[in-house]
Amino acid sequence: MNTAIVWFRDDIRVDDNPTLAAAVDAADVVVPVYVADPRRRGETRYGTRKRGAVRTRFRSESLADLRASLRRLGGDLYVRRGRAETVLPDIVEQVDADAVYAQTKPATEERRRERAVHDALPGDVRFERQWTHTLYHPKDLPTPPERMNDTFTPWRKTVERESSVREVVPAPETVTTPDVDLPAGTIPEPPETPADDRAVLAFEGGESAGRDRLEEYLWDGDHLRTYKRTRNGLLGANYSSKLSPWLAAGCLSPRTIHSEITRYEESRVANEDTYWLVFELLWRDFFQFQFRKHGAAFFGATGIRDVEPNWRRDREAFRRWARGETGIPFVDANMRELNRTGYMSNRGRQNVASFLADAIGIDWRWGAAYFEQRLVDYDVASNWGNWAYQAGVGNDSRNNHFNVLSQADRYDADADYVTTWLPELQDLPPEYAHRPWRMTDDEQDRHDVDLGRDYPRPMIDLEARYAELRTG
Repeated sequence: MNTAIVWFRDDIRVDDNPTLAAAVDAADVVVPVYVADPRRRGETRYGTRKRGAVRTRFRSESLADLRASLRRLGGDLYVRRGRAETVLPDIVEQVDADAVYAQTKPATEERRRERAVHDALPGDVRFERQWTHTLYHPKDLPTPPERMNDTFTPWRKTVERESSVREVVPAPETVTTPDVDLPAGTIPEPPETPADDRAVLAFEGGESAGRDRLEEYLWDGDHLRTYKRTRNGLLGANYSSKLSPWLAAGCLSPRTIHSEITRYEESRVANEDTYWLVFELLWRDFFQFQFRKHGAAFFGATGIRDVEPNWRRDREAFRRWARGETGIPFVDANMRELNRTGYMSNRGRQNVASFLADAIGIDWRWGAAYFEQRLVDYDVASNWGNWAYQAGVGNDSRNNHFNVLSQADRYDADADYVTTWLPELQDLPPEYAHRPWRMTDDEQDRHDVDLGRDYPRPMIDLEARYAELRTG
């Protein structure tokens, strides 16, 4: 083969990138292309943006790092704006390409775009798709994704017993791009995202930054040995790995992380904590393969279980949740962190999702779409799969609502997290910082907090609501 195009999608890396490696092996000349497709930044059916400013910045930084890596290998990254099914055939014609190599993903929009590109290519141009976004390759699973178990634990145990993780694919030694007049194009200018010194990390995009974070967390900080015990923390960089943004954009592959965990276990310590990060990678795999099995069902109100809760569609209640103005401090603190930084802990995500879907009964898809806009680490399968799970329409049939108040007491006992993000409550003792509505007028005067002025009164009687859920 003479010339192959590599269409970069959510695999913005050179190391352990089977798509790039296969193209370099097969062709004399490779054209790495990234298409800034306007549909990825459009509006959802719920009125939210598909990609907000923080993730847009992260993506721009990641592309700049990818271009630098490719240039060090002797190549380049060609950036174009437009619809992929229009842009890629045009480049095929310009460079007389024989094939297009691309990452494939399981979600509906991504697959629709792949089909559109395939259908738009000339008949003599091959379209080679590579599965690169999971720890395990679907061909190595004991049961194909289309017939997999819909419950995580039995699926995980079978996979761990009967499957193995493939070796990491080294980055190519060189990338030879065509000797034609093909402008490289400009990477979209990253938007300004105000810094906040309360953020757990700055989350700089790119494979290099992802590698640095992996090195810092595992090796320099030696934090993996306590991961399971600390992963539910709320403040600070190192209570959990924080690798999810680089995983979501494909700046790091899960196999690269798994390889480093294995090396860490061999050279330092192997325990339940070190295993638990692999366990979390398996949860991520589970939702990727579930999307391959169930597809668009994950986006319906009834989810994959075909149940029909009576969802409320109260826009004002939703806006209060989204702005962090519910009057429930643990919910509001998490939402304000998300709005300011693009990040929220896994513990926070579970709690705010449960509050929206279980406590106030708002259509869970509104929350999932809002996360899609805001999260720096948004991944379609992880996000929508976890939201459906929490709303009771996904992969777990149990009544699994979270009691936000007891969760706050357990994971933020000193109210440090709440008062960090709600400084108007910083002078309150923990019992009132988590339940300010319990203060009498005299106590509000004493602590100089006026509910309804300095901080909202609760939008519902949450304690009464949880009593209903217990008996209902």
